[in-house]
Amino acid sequence: MRFGLTSLRQRLMVMLLLPVALLLFGLGAAGFFYARGSLLDQWRESAVLSLERASHGVDMRLGQPEEAVKLINSISGLASYTTQEWEEQLSQLPGVARVKLTLLDQPEATGAPREGGAMPGMGMGRGQGAGGGGAAGPGRGWGMMRFRRVEMAKVTSPRLDAAVGAQTVTMVFDLSGENGKPVAHLEVVMRFAHLLEDLKALNWWQSDNVYLVDGTGRVLAKGAEARPLGGRLAADGDPFQQTLLGELRSKPSGTLLGPGVPVHEVAGFYHLSLAPWALVMITHGDAVLAPVQHFLRGFLLAGLGCIGLVLLLIFTVTGQVADSVRRVCRAARQVARGHYEDVPVPRRNDEFFRLAHSFNTMVAGLKEKDYIRDTFGRYVDPAVARRLMARPEATLLGGEKRRVAIMMTDVRGFTAMCETLSPEETIEVINRYLSRLIEVIQRHGGIIVDFLGDAVLAFFDSLEDGEAEAVRLAVCCSLEVLEATEKFNLEAAQKNYPQLATGIGLNFGEVVVGNIGSPARTKYGIVGGPVNLTQRIQSQAEGGEVVISQEVHDLLPAQLQVGRSFTVRPKGLDRDIQLYTLTGSSFCANVQPELQSEPL
Repeated sequence: MRFGLTSLRQRLMVMLLLPVALLLFGLGAAGFFYARGSLLDQWRESAVLSLERASHGVDMRLGQPEEAVKLINSISGLASYTTQEWEEQLSQLPGVARVKLTLLDQPEATGAPREGGAMPGMGMGRGQGAGGGGAAGPGRGWGMMRFRRVEMAKVTSPRLDAAVGAQTVTMVFDLSGENGKPVAHLEVVMRFAHLLEDLKALNWWQSDNVYLVDGTGRVLAKGAEARPLGGRLAADGDPFQQTLLGELRSKPSGTLLGPGVPVHEVAGFYHLSLAPWALVMITHGDAVLAPVQHFLRGFLLAGLGCIGLVLLLIFTVTGQVADSVRRVCRAARQVARGHYEDVPVPRRNDEFFRLAHSFNTMVAGLKEKDYIRDTFGRYVDPAVARRLMARPEATLLGGEKRRVAIMMTDVRGFTAMCETLSPEETIEVINRYLSRLIEVIQRHGGIIVDFLGDAVLAFFDSLEDGEAEAVRLAVCCSLEVLEATEKFNLEAAQKNYPQLATGIGLNFGEVVVGNIGSPARTKYGIVGGPVNLTQRIQSQAEGGEVVISQEVHDLLPAQLQVGRSFTVRPKGLDRDIQLYTLTGSSFCANVQPELQSEPL
């Protein structure tokens, strides 16, 4: 898709403004979400902590009757007071409207106490009287028995008590004896307002949306500024409050974020320990995230200013650089047509100096690449080609005499094999086979001269590293070619293709190395008698065999492992030559790189 960006100024506006805008947007978004998360985490911690402290205050007031009963019991025991005295003692607690102690019936043998009278066995006046005690007698029956446990059985929701003239909450306690069986029920009625006194003293109870709710979500009390909820959470079907109610029923405490970015509402809750109630705080998201929203507005203003500055710089700079860019564009179009044209290099040492210099370097590289392709073909390693081009004779027709190692490979019986394959299969097999050979030869620094059907002619130059090194590379390469052929055959077997057997000939001798051809078309290669002799040597190799000449053997006599030796008189020679079959070498034992070729 084209957007009609026809000038450098327009492109710079897109290429610079878009990344800057994206960067600013990314930084702003990252900062916003980081600050948002920090503020929400801070609110969560503070909300839960505040609700926890407030809940503990209500729990402490709810637990006062229980603590008083335990204290009296630990000092005097249950039988030390009449039920009336117990009720009078507990009625004096702050916030208590009335108390009722109900003793459970016990068998006579136990000396069960009588409501409104002294405990059996204690006589009059808390165990002392004129008669010296009742029927049970001192130390019998209940005596000074202390109950073992006080357990709150239930807490009612607040309701209007006509006798008290205010809302009250009824707490029922079970008193258990030493045997673990209930001995009495204690019912304490407390003013609901007394339970809320600690809450009303808190600032956030006066200013925030705070509610005291029961397990069903019914609102028992709310803060001074809290909005009405219709008597219970989610009374109007609010989805956020419905979710909050579900969380409230399943968790002892927690926080909840509402929908929207930024969130519209946040909530926290905490359950009381002694009553089936919970404190709930619901706050508008704006109140929590006000600092980050101020930051976002400031960041947007700063971002707009930054974008404006970038625009100013673009308009200032593009005027003086447009001409230089147009020159480079014109030259690039010429290069695209195949005409390698340099651009003038400005005198000032700035970005456009480097641009022009880099462009001219690119043109020189393209010229070199074309020359390598035209002269050395596609099958010479680029590093080897550059070393060859560094020599003066590499760029001129003709060459020089040098002693090189020559390798020729050929597939045995390939012509007959092709008769069993379709033309497409034949091309596929030979191409994949040759690709493996090319890879091996390039890895060992060989220069491929030509492909003769399924045969490959390559040589290893001795100019830089010496004759022995050239032969070493050729030997290692030939052994690895056999390995590559074996691996190829394993893959070919999966497609039921014929197995290939490669015969290889190695020779060493003096040839002419250089550019062969005309000024219009040249090829870097070798010519000479040793090249023809290498082809004759290769013809003596069986499939999977490497045959080397006497010259190769003499250069590395102690490092080559040979099998049979034999003499032949090749066609064109009037003398016999000594040949050897190569089975391995000491210096190639650990130099067998793993081939990285695609499977069939």
